[in-house]
Amino acid sequence: MEIKEAILKAKQNNQKAFNFLLDTFWDDVYGFQLKRTQNENDAEDITIQAFSKAFDKIETYNSDYKFKTWLITISKNIHIDLVRKEKNSISQSITNTHDEEYYDVLDESPSPEDKLITDQNLAKLLRDIKKLKPHYQEVINLRYFQELSYKEISHQLDEPMNNIKVKLLRAKKLLAEIIQKKSD
Repeated sequence: MEIKEAILKAKQNNQKAFNFLLDTFWDDVYGFQLKRTQNENDAEDITIQAFSKAFDKIETYNSDYKFKTWLITISKNIHIDLVRKEKNSISQSITNTHDEEYYDVLDESPSPEDKLITDQNLAKLLRDIKKLKPHYQEVINLRYFQELSYKEISHQLDEPMNNIKVKLLRAKKLLAEIIQKKSD
């Protein structure tokens, strides 16, 4: 598959085209972020977010620019936003500190009421998960209910780990939209 063809198919929501683009450009975006962040986990998280955002907004891609440049720009903007959030939270915690400090010891064990609410919420969550496409249900089940690692999911589904990470991110995003619509 050629890159231009993959982009056109991806705009039509073709999963194989998404996978092709992910495999083709993962190393470029990840390498760029690794140089910026000097941290493998941060670079990976930002790269996953960049691909997820790019795939969500692929119809806005302008073919006058290289696709790789577009992806890297998205990842750069995500990194800038994260740095801004960190700076804001640091300055907030500095301005919010007081001379008088006190500590509350919290009992974090769930009460019977908490357990009942959690069980009800779990039932609702499972109904919402069933509204997702089967391949999204599967990755959520494997990751959060069977508690498999990305590597284990990758082996079980016989898909590259990067695909699993993006698929999981998209599944969580779609699930959040379903839940949000119900609460509106």
